[in-house]
Amino acid sequence: MKRNFHLLVIDPQNDFCDLPASYLPVDPVNGDVLRPALPVAGSHADLQRVAGLIDQGGAGLSAISITLDAHHRLDIAHPTFWQSGDGAPVAPFTQIEAAQVRAGLYQPRDPQALARSLAYLDAPEAAGRYRLMIWPVHCEIGSWGAAVHADVRAAYNRWEDAHLGQVTKLGKGSNPWTEHYSAVMAEVPDADDPASQLNHGFIARLAEADRVYITGEAGSHCVRATTEHIVAQLDEAARMRLVLVTDCMSPVTGFEAHYQQFLQAMSAAGVRLARAEEVLSELQANA
Repeated sequence: MKRNFHLLVIDPQNDFCDLPASYLPVDPVNGDVLRPALPVAGSHADLQRVAGLIDQGGAGLSAISITLDAHHRLDIAHPTFWQSGDGAPVAPFTQIEAAQVRAGLYQPRDPQALARSLAYLDAPEAAGRYRLMIWPVHCEIGSWGAAVHADVRAAYNRWEDAHLGQVTKLGKGSNPWTEHYSAVMAEVPDADDPASQLNHGFIARLAEADRVYITGEAGSHCVRATTEHIVAQLDEAARMRLVLVTDCMSPVTGFEAHYQQFLQAMSAAGVRLARAEEVLSELQANA
């Protein structure tokens, strides 16, 4: 009997991919070549392996879910939101802490946003998770950068056609007041925004699977946060059905140690680490 194998692909979007020149279109407005905003080294090859798993092992998959980062240009984690104390722009990859804002080193460009910004910064710091990182504007809603990597989309479209199925698409990140690395919960859930709160329904669906293969970008951030949140909601038996496909994800440059700590912690929690070749054999055996 065919088992319920579920493939989860986290944020396989153009803005996170180190795409070769042949994948880069021209902006029809200004004639410039469109380039990824936040490319992760190795991600193009990672996602080509994901596409290969779908094309070559898709008959063994019961479900595919894709998560999609989706931001507004003005977002608490984008440079458009902040300025330095003297009014200068804040560069991408700047880390901002609540104490720095209280000291006047950084301020929201809109003064009316100060109180809410401080409340937000205090929450993840108190929880011992992330400090606010200012990322380049990325995965802006409606943009080319927010679109799915061409090879992955083509592969899952073929799977949908062959199986008369539908790939589940999970959006995240459209609330501009909270970071939303995880596909199942924002870093600081907004009480007025259900989309930022824990997605019990999706976690329950994953818990029903005989195996969940986790892939996507970036291993140090969105894959990490998603997996941590899922693991926190599952019992030991269900955690052992999760598989991190380590050659189908890569860390953001500079966060390699962060990524390795994540892999070690997940392995200790019962999550299996595997490579695409091993996963493909399992999918083909399940067809």
